[in-house]
Amino acid sequence: MEKFDKLRQIAKRHQDRRILDLFENDTRMQQFTCRADEMLFDFSKTNLDAEGLTALLGLAQSAGVEARLDAMFAGEKINETEGRAVLHTALRNLSGDPVRVDGQDVMPGVLGTLAAMENFADALREGRIQGQGGAIRDVINIGIGGSDLGPAMACRALSPYADGPRTHFVANVDGADITDTLRLCEPETTLIIVASKTFTTIETITNAETALRWMKSKVSKPGKQFAALSSSVEKTSEFGIPADQVFGFEDWVGGRYSVWGPIGLSLMIAIGPQNFRAFLQGGAAMDRHFRNAPLSENMPVLLALVGLWHHQICGYATRAVLPYDQRLARLPAYFQQLEMESNGKSVSMSGAGLDIAAGPIVWGEPGTNGQHAFYQLIHQGRQIVPCEFMVGAEGHEADLGHHQDLLLANCLAQSEALMTGRSLEVARARMASTGLIGDELERQARHRVFAGNRPSTTLIYPRLTPFVLGQVIALYEHRVFVEGVIMGINSFDQWGVELGKELATALGPLVRGEADASDKDPSTRALLAYIHTARQTTS
Repeated sequence: MEKFDKLRQIAKRHQDRRILDLFENDTRMQQFTCRADEMLFDFSKTNLDAEGLTALLGLAQSAGVEARLDAMFAGEKINETEGRAVLHTALRNLSGDPVRVDGQDVMPGVLGTLAAMENFADALREGRIQGQGGAIRDVINIGIGGSDLGPAMACRALSPYADGPRTHFVANVDGADITDTLRLCEPETTLIIVASKTFTTIETITNAETALRWMKSKVSKPGKQFAALSSSVEKTSEFGIPADQVFGFEDWVGGRYSVWGPIGLSLMIAIGPQNFRAFLQGGAAMDRHFRNAPLSENMPVLLALVGLWHHQICGYATRAVLPYDQRLARLPAYFQQLEMESNGKSVSMSGAGLDIAAGPIVWGEPGTNGQHAFYQLIHQGRQIVPCEFMVGAEGHEADLGHHQDLLLANCLAQSEALMTGRSLEVARARMASTGLIGDELERQARHRVFAGNRPSTTLIYPRLTPFVLGQVIALYEHRVFVEGVIMGINSFDQWGVELGKELATALGPLVRGEADASDKDPSTRALLAYIHTARQTTS
């Protein structure tokens, strides 16, 4: 894209510059950090300088980020390929200020659904809604994609606040997933939540039907121990779920943005409505920051610009999300879907093909586990992987403060090591001190060289609370939005998931041996033949 040419020229001029040298400027920490409430984003350990940052901010300005932002919050149909508004932000708008779609205020409906969820969650937690065997002790959320990743990630992240029934999550259509989960629960004291907007998602409905058979084996009125997160009242009624246990949401809430509403019911049941509202308040606080802060002080904008600098300008193919918080173990997967399903596109809003790779490959694991797995490649591999660290200044375990100190020390040490590295001279001196000489000294020293000059950012917050988790998720949501606006793509559709689903439906009869596979490609025919032979052999 021509709009990136100036930035690529800047990057090329400084590609051999050491990041560490940029700290000779006394104002760097002021210019390359950003605050939102008590959260700090530090992007000083990147090869961005004032010239590059100014050019990036100019790019955001010329792309119309601010106007597009206003259009989103105003309920305009910025998801143009599907003709939909994009209003997951309305789900955390606890002020109730009007938000209009096609001239109608959606907030009464949003707040009404939230109140119904709270009444249901309170009744379940307090034992006023029970199973056939007494109080509900386990809740199983059956969904897939955003209907699973969001609540599963958030329930784990906020486990210190969980004082309700145990929560479990089933997503994969692999029978092992539902079998292993049901084994942990008793039908008489379990609530099943089925999360599917249309109530037709094949993986979710297949798992739900299996759960229903399991429930029927011990419960006389199984439908009463089901809830649905769906807009299809007719289909949920056919399934046997009472109407007052069905919580719907509109088509202006995309799946990967839906944890703020009914899809978050399992989280609300686990941590309680009050803590769930704190989660919403954290998201709303980031929304206000995003809408009101100038671009140069706007955390989602700056996070997006750093991502664009690394991927579109410098050409780094992947991005590692590295939370130094074990309870955020599912966050990299959550952000993987958020980024790759939103911006993994090859066509612009106009329908023209892109001449850039729009979305990076996002991956990661919590620290310090990753240090003993893939950090070897990050530090000494040939490819450069920008790293996004995040950590809390304090943990929840007051009596284990030394653990948190060690965790923080490791997090800070990794970002420092990525930037500073270790020269051959230093490595040689270290090995010489062990008594090595000659060729063996040189050989061993070279194995201990770290190139350094590898970029990273750090997001640090006081402690992982419901409010802070809300801030973090909303921060990354808006980051993806800004990236999409600048690249000129629609971040809110996901047509890439459709073809495989269509083919899977057609392949079902072929897998079961009920249809002829002669029109399939040779590889698929051979794999089907193997399946049929293997099943005959093992039956």
